[in-house]
Amino acid sequence: MIRFGDILKVIGEFGRFQKWLVLLICIPNFLTPFHMFGQVFIVMDVPHYCNTSWIYNISQNLTKEQELNLTIPMKPDGSPEECIMFTPVEEDIESIIKYGINSTVECQDGWVYPTEPKPSLLTEFNLVCGRKDLNDISQSIYMSGLLVGALVFGPLSDWIGSQRSILLTLLIMGSFGVGAGFAPNFYVYIALRFLVGASFAGISISMAALSSEWVGASYRPLALIITHCSNALGQMALAGLAYSIHDWRYFQIAGSAPVFALFFYIWVLPNSARWLVTKGKIEEAKKVLRRAASINKRAVSEELLSQLAPEEKVKSGNILDLFKKPHLRRLTLIMAWVWFADSLVYYGVSLHVGDFGLDIYMTQLVFGAVEIPTRASCIFLLQWMGRKKCQAAWLILGGVVCLLIPAIPKDFPVIVTVLAVIGKAALAASFSTTYVFSAEVFPTVVRQTSLGLCSMSARVGGILAPLVGLLEKHHPAIPMGLYGGTALLGGILCFFLPETRNKDLEDNTAKSSASQR
Repeated sequence: MIRFGDILKVIGEFGRFQKWLVLLICIPNFLTPFHMFGQVFIVMDVPHYCNTSWIYNISQNLTKEQELNLTIPMKPDGSPEECIMFTPVEEDIESIIKYGINSTVECQDGWVYPTEPKPSLLTEFNLVCGRKDLNDISQSIYMSGLLVGALVFGPLSDWIGSQRSILLTLLIMGSFGVGAGFAPNFYVYIALRFLVGASFAGISISMAALSSEWVGASYRPLALIITHCSNALGQMALAGLAYSIHDWRYFQIAGSAPVFALFFYIWVLPNSARWLVTKGKIEEAKKVLRRAASINKRAVSEELLSQLAPEEKVKSGNILDLFKKPHLRRLTLIMAWVWFADSLVYYGVSLHVGDFGLDIYMTQLVFGAVEIPTRASCIFLLQWMGRKKCQAAWLILGGVVCLLIPAIPKDFPVIVTVLAVIGKAALAASFSTTYVFSAEVFPTVVRQTSLGLCSMSARVGGILAPLVGLLEKHHPAIPMGLYGGTALLGGILCFFLPETRNKDLEDNTAKSSASQR
């Protein structure tokens, strides 16, 4: 019996077939930023004040200026208060004009948006004042969908294969993404977004598995980072889409419908030959391997293929094994925190793209553009600096920048935005590093279990990221302080991890030289 890795070396570890596969995986990665970050463009804050049309029941001959002066308190700058109005009364208009109204109440009949010509999610569902927190809560519910999707589609992908799982999750993402554009109320919109989040997690898991099972071990970081760069390009395209389409329903449909163009994946997306072998589908695996060899212009002998057989399964570890031995417990807790910090800070900064003082569309464009060189640099830095130092450096840089942002006065939006861009770029590079580092630092028998646990930690960070933003109402510096402190602690903890550069992967849980600090 021959190992699958030996056959992969014969047909090519990163030939035309694998490059074509990476390109196919890049396309969904290019489309997914819309679902992750698109909502920030349709819930941008706009001027608003209480609907006070009640006064027209008393007098219909008032100008708009008179209506506002009589029914809404004014701020020191002369603009109307956004969330309170004078208490409606039944007196005659002359008495109101002469004596005014002394008591105030919260808005009772909705709000008026004088400068918003096209409906946004905020204006249509009134996500202002007491309902403003629903925006961040809905983003957390979307992130909860990612956690549920990881729990559902991870095992499903193992059962039906990465190819079918990708096709299924793309269908779900497109269908419910477009459906959200027709949502009759905000709660239906949230439910549909939750399902989109679940499908996003399924796509991520299946695409990562499919690429890693076809690409040689030495090329996996390259393939991973290329797909991450395509995600950055999608973030740049998102800025252009949001700038072009201001009606939130058309924006939602335009960002979701392109997924249906990937129906051709049914014919061109290969299944994992490695997965087919593990399922005993040897003839199907041989057929896919012959196709890969042909595209790579390599020859693979039938004698070699005839030796394919399901490998004898090694007993896998379980989640308890990660906490029984001190060195594994240390690895697990530190890497779980690193994943948590990556997700919390990356999404926390990304979802507040409109809060840094400059044009939101330009900021989003720069946010995406700067990720490409920083993620690409990981290909070289991981080999030059090593995994541990690289991981620590990105987290510490991101943490320090987040801590500096609250210290910069709002009168300097350019400086604040530059710092935010640096912080997001650092966390993006940290995310790419984490995927590579985590796959190397855990032993083979518990690798999938440990990565699943770390991924769940990241999902928790994603869920909390929008909720941390709600703390801004207590003090503007709290969210960035928490983001910065979390990343900084993660960077410091990285120095207690082993270095895995140019070292063989560990197969068992026994402590060895590779597990030493």
